[in-house]
Amino acid sequence: MNYHYPMDESWSKQEVIDVVNFFALIEQAYEKQVNRRELLAAYRKFKQVVPAKSEEKTYFREFKQASGYAGYPVVKKARESEQQTINM
Repeated sequence: MNYHYPMDESWSKQEVIDVVNFFALIEQAYEKQVNRRELLAAYRKFKQVVPAKSEEKTYFREFKQASGYAGYPVVKKARESEQQTINM
């Protein structure tokens, strides 16, 4: 990992942890597999930090530019799947 996670300087320490954890799970979904429930729980925490859809799209775009991993398809697959694990 030679890139930085997108974040806002105004976030609290816990908010930064929640966002970093969510993006780390997105990475894990591409590189290995991730527990569906854990991913959806992390996404709910991410949405508490980034409630606006437009902001979410901005952070997802920045993350994809930096890492090459798209967040939205992972979240979509987790929402629609009944499997316990998600992999891309």
